[in-house]
Amino acid sequence: MKILVANPNTSAGVTDRLVASGRLVASPGTELLPMTAPRGVPYIATRAEAAIGGAVMLEMLAERRGTFDAAICAAFGDPGLGGARELFDFPVVGMAEAAMLAACMLGRSFGIVSFSRSLEPWFAEIVAWHGLSGRCAAIATLDEAFRSIDEVQEEKEQVLIDLANRTVADRGADVVILAGAPLAGLANKIADRVPVPLVDGIQAAVMMAEGLVRLKPRKATAGTYRRPAPKESTGLAPALADLIGHKDA
Repeated sequence: MKILVANPNTSAGVTDRLVASGRLVASPGTELLPMTAPRGVPYIATRAEAAIGGAVMLEMLAERRGTFDAAICAAFGDPGLGGARELFDFPVVGMAEAAMLAACMLGRSFGIVSFSRSLEPWFAEIVAWHGLSGRCAAIATLDEAFRSIDEVQEEKEQVLIDLANRTVADRGADVVILAGAPLAGLANKIADRVPVPLVDGIQAAVMMAEGLVRLKPRKATAGTYRRPAPKESTGLAPALADLIGHKDA
């Protein structure tokens, strides 16, 4: 089984972290294929950046289509996820969606902990988009600068632990999600320093992607994720233009 780990951020170092963390839970025989956005921003933190990343995500999936069995939208806000499910006939798993659904199976409420205050509005909206606001006890983020997105988890490890513990103590979270692609792998390192289960988004996404491939779901021909009718386009990446125009057969 081949799963594309499509990082819509431009940091290759973050992509490496995602794949390394995902491999810790991948089944024998599952190959994780890394892909980093060729343009955009080092890490998506705002609605505008998510819109850009979503478009790039669709291009990335179209470019590599046919070389993998499932794809992961490997940014916590799941940019482009809805559009990807409309266009493509393979399973596409959002890292935020997978983390939250896994958290819902581990406790009644979950807290989301991350490294930048700028992420809060976007994260709140993606929680609502997935219909899980009622299960979210808190979104707690650090309000301090960091030196490098590639090394933010090492730099901020202790303050993230403290923030997770406050989210449990003050907001009653049964589970804590360590949110954001740059925090991939951190949950394994600090699991014994937080008194509730920790969820790593990429690990949850890998396991759910594997399960969906094995379920062999059919592509919808009705409902809101049916493939849109063909349409001409101008200036899009060729693979994506062919897909939108139904010239991909």
